[in-house]
Order: sequence, then structure tokens, then C-alpha cells
Amino acid sequence: MTSSALRRAIVSADDFGMSLEVNEAIEQAHRNGILSTTSLMVAGDAAEDAIRRAKTMPDLKVGLHVVAIEGKSVLDLPAITDEQGWFGRNQLRLGVEYFFCPAARHALRREIAAQFRAFAATGLTLDHANAHKHMHLHPTVGHFLIESGLEHGLQAVRSPFEPPEPVEANDTLGDRALRHWIGVLRHQIRKAGLKTNDWCFGLRWSGHMTPDHIRGLIPRLPEGTSEIYFHPATAQNSMMKRFMPGYEQESELAALLDPAVRASFDRYGVTRIGWADL
Repeated sequence: MTSSALRRAIVSADDFGMSLEVNEAIEQAHRNGILSTTSLMVAGDAAEDAIRRAKTMPDLKVGLHVVAIEGKSVLDLPAITDEQGWFGRNQLRLGVEYFFCPAARHALRREIAAQFRAFAATGLTLDHANAHKHMHLHPTVGHFLIESGLEHGLQAVRSPFEPPEPVEANDTLGDRALRHWIGVLRHQIRKAGLKTNDWCFGLRWSGHMTPDHIRGLIPRLPEGTSEIYFHPATAQNSMMKRFMPGYEQESELAALLDPAVRASFDRYGVTRIGWADL
């Protein structure tokens, strides 16, 4: 975490490689908008297309979006995936298995290591790491992510802590429980000598990081380093409609391209940075 009183922001997008629609949006948002960072799903349906695009955009920083829930695996291990090699969608069930089932823990460790190896094989520089659906808040997932990441030069990991005030939300019991697990993750990150952000925005408005929301958020950003993450796409395909019903992904792309959003960072003294600047 940063000790600076300055307000800084990392503008990022998840799910690079999930689909062509996501890849197209990320390229547009980087070339013509404010997007500087993205996270790659190495087993995504459009991962090869994402890698090709990334290599034409040397200023786009790419990290690994570790998948341990609701997505395609690399190794298709039956202890943690179905017959098609997909992780399940039940976060509670997976969380229990990752804690208490030795076979699941062993398979998860192998799978996360394989995802880092797959990223290394792309030839891209590893900028950071996080996990799909923030599953690295689970101590087992977080531990294996950091363990494998360190073997591949990992320097920074997302802390998905969103304070309620800037997004005009109430502090709930769930928020207080989440802070416990964020504390565990941050302890793991610090112990490993890695960097992380102070704040993270995109949780409550996931799928709804629209221009209006972002223009309202920027002046309320707290001191320190905030990651503002998006799920942009040029359209929703059938898979995205199944897993992300109601997401306004085209509006999220519009926010990343909005000149008024770009101008707001300067107007309110928020410096846009990358993970390497922490």
C-alpha cells in the first residue's frame, strides 16, 4: 500500500481473453481511452486473440486473472472442475472444498501454477495478478497465487477493498466480514514483499461502471492508491449473458472512452498510474 497522501488511480479491466467482444473493448479503451492495465484469463475462449492484441500495444500492462471459479481451467483436473474442465459457480461450496479437501487443495495448487506457466509462455511481462470473482480473498487461493506468482516475478496483487462512502453505500455486516478476509490477504501480500493498492472500486457497481458513476466517483476518491476496474465489452455474447446477466458492459466501455471522465482525473487532482508505480 502507498504511504503517500496523493490521490492516485490504476484504471484496469478484467477478463481479457474471455471473448472477442471483451478483447475488442479493451483494445479500444486502451488506444482511445484511459485504460492502462488489464488481466488475462489464460484459458479463456479468446486468450490467443488477447495475447496477439497485447503484443501490438506495448504500453498496455497485462497481469494474470487467476480463475478458480466460474471459468475454464488449464489442466481440467476432476477434483476441482467438471467434465468440461470448468470450475463451478458456487462460491461457498468451492471455498469449503479449498479449505478442507486435500485433493481439491492439491489440484488447485497445480492449476494455479499452470496458469502462471501459461502466462509466462505468452512472452508478456507479468504486471500484476488478481483472481476472478476476487477468489484470492480465500486464504488458500491467495497463498497459491502468491506462491506461484513469486516464481514468475510477480510484484503486485489486487486488494479488493471498496470503502462504502465514495460509492454512496452503507457499511454492512457483509462489508465488515469482507474486511477480515482482506486483512488476511494483505498480510499474505506484505509477508511476500509484494505491492498492493489501498482501495478498489468496481465491486458494488460491478457491471455498472457507467460514465455517470465514474464521473461521480472521481471527486470522491480517498487519499492513496485506488484501483478502478471495469468489465468492458463491445457486446454481450451468449456466455456473457449467462454468467453476467444485466451487466452494462457497453456502458462500461463508454466510461473508459468518455472525454469527461478523462478530464475529471485532471480536474480533481487524481494521477493515473500503473502497478509498477507503487
